[in-house]
Amino acid sequence: MIDFGFDKLALIGAVALIVIGPEKLPRVARTMGHLLGKAQRYVADVKAEVNRSIELDELKKMKTEFEDAARDMQSSVQKEVDSARSAFDTDWSSATSLGDGSGASGTSGESLPPPPPQYRPPKKNWRLKRGATPQWYKHRHGVRTKAQSGAARVARHRPRPLGTP
Repeated sequence: MIDFGFDKLALIGAVALIVIGPEKLPRVARTMGHLLGKAQRYVADVKAEVNRSIELDELKKMKTEFEDAARDMQSSVQKEVDSARSAFDTDWSSATSLGDGSGASGTSGESLPPPPPQYRPPKKNWRLKRGATPQWYKHRHGVRTKAQSGAARVARHRPRPLGTP
């Protein structure tokens, strides 16, 4: 990078003052400042774009690594499940063949007991709950028991004229 000291900047300013003149110097300096700012923003945008592309490449690499690890894990789990299933099937077949061949206990036509019924959560009947609340409680706590239109509600709460009871 070019190193500008105070003496070099002062020399450049003096030459610019002589060449450009004192009337146009502020406008030229302002224009140069704007151009320099635009150049700095452009360089910063390019740096940011390069950094984003580098991070994107790194993220893609990490994604492929994670996908490979997940595939490896899935294949190892699948192998273990298959080996456990084959071991269970062989044990089950040997256990059932022993039960059929001995003939000492029960008949071969026995069936398994039916599975227990599945749990079902109780139904929530909000009408039943609201109906179980006593009327005196509803009146005391201001629970509306009948629907009213907006006009009826306004008329109910409107102050009455002095002559009517």
